[in-house]
Amino acid sequence: MPLLELKNLHVCYGNVEALHGIDLCVEEGEIVTILGANGAGKSTTLLSISGLVKPSQGEVLFRGEALHTLPSHEVVRRGITQSPEGRRVFGTMSVLENLRLGAFTLRDAAANEATLEWIFELFPRLLERKEQLAGTLSGGEQQMLAIGRALMGKPRVLLLDEPSLGLAPLLVRSIFDTVREINRRGVTVVLVEQNARAALKLATRGYVLEVGRVVMADSAASLLANPSVREAYLGG
Repeated sequence: MPLLELKNLHVCYGNVEALHGIDLCVEEGEIVTILGANGAGKSTTLLSISGLVKPSQGEVLFRGEALHTLPSHEVVRRGITQSPEGRRVFGTMSVLENLRLGAFTLRDAAANEATLEWIFELFPRLLERKEQLAGTLSGGEQQMLAIGRALMGKPRVLLLDEPSLGLAPLLVRSIFDTVREINRRGVTVVLVEQNARAALKLATRGYVLEVGRVVMADSAASLLANPSVREAYLGG
């Protein structure tokens, strides 16, 4: 049984269908990337997993349990958290306050402090800035904070939506190295990313979406070598 599975998933926004029956599975310990152009349905897929968007048809299963019938906070309790596109940190709250919000479903204070220490190891800059207002951070620091906040929920599956968006290349490499370390620590990762080359070098497997349909699914290495993928997403 896959850790996470989407079966024949359809999602509508009003009368417009954004996902047309996609199938996707994620095994425990993997990094799976979802590629595609703007409007392909990548973010909608993550929102469906998170419970923030409800499917009109199909299923989202976590260890065989239906997630699509649950409210989003119950999805978090099951061990699935998301770092959203655009970071969406709470700008008038401190870095530390933002991080503590990520543990809102957890009641074990000692475990939360241990997770917080791990996040400060992953992102030393956040420790330096912990009393600073999140709205005054740089874009890269806000991305670190968004990922750290998601990790505070002690996820089994971490959903990352465009973590490299708007960041300098050197910082992108740093963020991706950290994602690899998070995965090494036992967190399964589902990654939506416009930087297809970097995503495929990081991932185990990948899916390519076009206008709400899965058109390709393969190992990351095979997708990197695929002429169609290279032409469409890797600049030839």
